[in-house]
Amino acid sequence: MRITHEADYAIRIMYCLAARGEKTSAKQISDDSGVPQRFALKILRRLTQAGLTESYKGVSGGYVIARPAEDISLGEIIEQIDGPIEINHCLSSEFDCSRVIQKNECTFHHIFSTINQDIRKQLYGVSLAQFVPKAESL
Repeated sequence: MRITHEADYAIRIMYCLAARGEKTSAKQISDDSGVPQRFALKILRRLTQAGLTESYKGVSGGYVIARPAEDISLGEIIEQIDGPIEINHCLSSEFDCSRVIQKNECTFHHIFSTINQDIRKQLYGVSLAQFVPKAESL
């Protein structure tokens, strides 16, 4: 399994918004995250549709993170962009195995499913806040 460039960019964009903590223009997000603006806008649209960001139109428009960084996991960001995390195609509900009649009877399916659940648990256990530098106390 490999996270796509688009999901990697989405993580960078979400990190940028969480670290800034304020409304930020798409241009500034692009500059801060290193994501080309064309891709940043496409990803921001998807993140907004998923409820991870909020967008504001107009001259003073921009984007903000929609929830606290503690409440957003890497797994959620990745799955909003790439779809369900599946390390093998046999885990997909659309897959018809030619080896066995019932998927749950297949040892490979069982092992891949267990590993997949572990990976999802790990990714959902990492919040965006873990990457955002803490503001120094005054």
